[in-house]
Amino acid sequence: MGEKTLTRMDLSEAVFREVGLSRNESAELVEAVLTHMSDALVAGEQVKISSFGTFSVREKAARVGRNPKTGQEVPIQPRRVLSFRPSHLLKERVADGNKS
Repeated sequence: MGEKTLTRMDLSEAVFREVGLSRNESAELVEAVLTHMSDALVAGEQVKISSFGTFSVREKAARVGRNPKTGQEVPIQPRRVLSFRPSHLLKERVADGNKS
């Protein structure tokens, strides 16, 4: 399995090739989209991208965890966590990629 990571630069290069904007405009567009998405998530909104998936923020309550090495109980503070739920189309596409 490949270890390639898709970066912001890769996304802006794809926008440059596919849309025809300049490289600077493409980079600004990608940055603007990512900023808009992250701002919405910080505000507690869901970000749904059709045929891709839904990003959302979940509130996790305080709980007692356990150090696996020592078995000692450790309090875990309440926190907000980001979750991603892929669409069924994305799940199918990824699964089909495993067949090759």
